[in-house]
This record gives sequence, structure tokens and C-alpha cells, in this order.
Amino acid sequence: MSFKGLLGLSLFLGASLARDVPANVDNLYKSIKNKGQCEKTLAKGFYSKYDNDNSFAYCGDHQDDDKIIYIQGSNGQFANMDIDCDGTQGSAADDGRCGNSGDTQSITSFADTVKGYGAGINDVDANIHPYVVFGNVGSKQGYTSFDPQEHGIEPLSVMAVVCGEKLIYGVWADENGDDGEKSVVGEASISLATACYGKDNISGNNGHDQNDVLYIAFTGKDAVPGKKANWAAKNYDQFESSIQDLGNTLIKRIK
Repeated sequence: MSFKGLLGLSLFLGASLARDVPANVDNLYKSIKNKGQCEKTLAKGFYSKYDNDNSFAYCGDHQDDDKIIYIQGSNGQFANMDIDCDGTQGSAADDGRCGNSGDTQSITSFADTVKGYGAGINDVDANIHPYVVFGNVGSKQGYTSFDPQEHGIEPLSVMAVVCGEKLIYGVWADENGDDGEKSVVGEASISLATACYGKDNISGNNGHDQNDVLYIAFTGKDAVPGKKANWAAKNYDQFESSIQDLGNTLIKRIK
């Protein structure tokens, strides 16, 4: 391929890093914020940060009309973005920023499904695959749980994230366990967070603290890219561009 061809491809893929928020998604964001808090709470009692209150909830206010579920706090808050580095470790895409993460695990929630796609990988890679940590599992006393699958969200389905005045597509690939102090929400892979806020601002131990990130999950099997996604991608751009068309279709649900 010529240099101009390579440059054009680079610009095309790089555009996925800076997708503007469409008007319908922006209107949803503003309406949720102005409303203040969720009315149809699917599960509540979560924290965005340990020093926040536990007013955060999985919200179903638009589950029937737009077929979406999202995270919302009180007083117009959304959630923050902690950094997840779980999954495949030490790939060529690993630039070392996950090295200072103190809670990295070598497997994510749906690793078996990823492996079953036959793409030659055993799990998602936080440095390549933009994924969201959604749902809370565990049996610790006082820990609040939520299983998105009970409400129609499919594993490894496409999610939309509004962050840093951008719209990023990812997949639901991991869940919050009960190994922390409290039941928390608001976490994404380091590749997704980097697309939102830039490489210089994100590391395994440094995310985005403001509760202004909207995580949108879509119900139904049609939200799952399955083998059509480029699971064997070598970098974020390659994977995110492979789910872009499906993401663009799903956000049309939002009226």
C-alpha cells in the first residue's frame, strides 16, 4: 500500500477515537442529567467512588422505549471511569501503563465466549479491546449485586459510552466482583479510557474521577457483534472500527 493509502487508513481508523456525540444521544444525556435521578431503578445502593454516597443505580427509565439500561446517580450525576486492566496480559499493545494497577486479574467474565469465537485469542486485552465493566457479582455480606443478563443485556454486546464530549463504542466484557470495600460502578478498559481522555491522563492507577460518564447498554441479541467483530485486532483502532457500524445502528434506538 502507498504512503498516502496508509495515511488515509490511519486517519479513518483514528476518527473512531474522536466521534462527536450525535444529537439524539446528547439529548438523552442532557435529559437524564436534568431529571436528576432514576425513577425505574433496577438495582441501587452502588458507589462511584468509595468516598461518594451510594446513590448510584442501574436505571431502566428507557428500557421499554429505547431498549437501553444505564448507570445514574443522584442530583444529575452519572458515573466516573476507573481503569480496568484485566484479561490477556503482556501483548505487544501493552505500553506499560497498566503496570501500576494494583488489582489486575488475568481473566475477564466472558473469556470462554471470547475463546469460542475462534479468533485465536483466549480473552479480551484491555490494551486493545474497549470494554466496559458492567454488573456487580458477589455474595459478600452487605454487597449489592446486579446481573445485566436478567434484564436482557447479552455478554460481549456493544455498549456506548459518552465521555470527554465523545461517543465511544465498546463491549460488555467484565463485571465488578466483591473483592473491594464497597459495591462500585463506573469502570472501563484502559484502551477505552485512553480514547476518552488521552494517553497522558490515563494509567492503570489513574482514571477519570468526575461523575459525568454515561454508560449505555443495549438489550437484545442484536446488540452482540459475535464473530463479526475483529477480536484478533492488534490495537484499539482495529477493534473499535469493527463494531462501529453496529454501534451506529444501536444508537438509532434512542429517540
